[in-house]
Amino acid sequence: MSEPRRRVAGLAGLASMAGGLGLVLALAAAPPPSSPTTTSSPATLEHMEAALAADPDNLRYASEYRHAVIRAGAYDRALDFFAKLVADHPGSAFAWLNYGYVYVDKMPSAGAITQVILANDALQQFTRSIELKASWIALYTRGNSYLYWPKVFGRGPLAVADLERAVAISKSEPKRAYQAHAYAALGEAYWRTDQPERARATWEEGARLFPQDAVLKALLSRQGDDLEAFIADQVDRTKRVDTDLRELWEDR
Repeated sequence: MSEPRRRVAGLAGLASMAGGLGLVLALAAAPPPSSPTTTSSPATLEHMEAALAADPDNLRYASEYRHAVIRAGAYDRALDFFAKLVADHPGSAFAWLNYGYVYVDKMPSAGAITQVILANDALQQFTRSIELKASWIALYTRGNSYLYWPKVFGRGPLAVADLERAVAISKSEPKRAYQAHAYAALGEAYWRTDQPERARATWEEGARLFPQDAVLKALLSRQGDDLEAFIADQVDRTKRVDTDLRELWEDR
């Protein structure tokens, strides 16, 4: 049986501290430009790009498009598209966020050195998104991304800072199941920064709020080397990161 894994960058909370509900309802009502099972032909990608160009902050359109890109392996095309999209719409926070996700999506097809470059490029786009709008999803995404860096790079405190902000936002919003992942990630950030008591307290708080969450259950059921191995598996850089944003419109 495979271990439960939290989704790394694909759990979208309410879109922002102000106006988020309106966006969620708008996305829920809007039909996607393509079904997830549609073959990713150039014509399909072109159609999806046109829809996204007309609505650059639409997280649903962007998520559907990026996963069509994954099926086609058309990462460079998507990077070029999002570069133009943010140039045309520099104030679109979620366009910048999805621009960063494309770099993450491309990483499994790249070599080790290129992966480091892609990771840095992704962080730059996530940061620009946060500068424009400090949304739950952007803070969770960047904070969680820092956990993928080896401890020697010292990104742990940065992960703690972003994930604490994400958890704080979730406490001010209606409860949603995906918010559990920020509690799991924040606890892991505390663990990586040698704060095991705070890590366990955070997981326990999350488990009280989200008792059905499999990852929180798994974290709390482990100790010592077993826990260390489980945490390492959550940020295994050899595995594709799940950047699917469908929970934005499915869990509302």
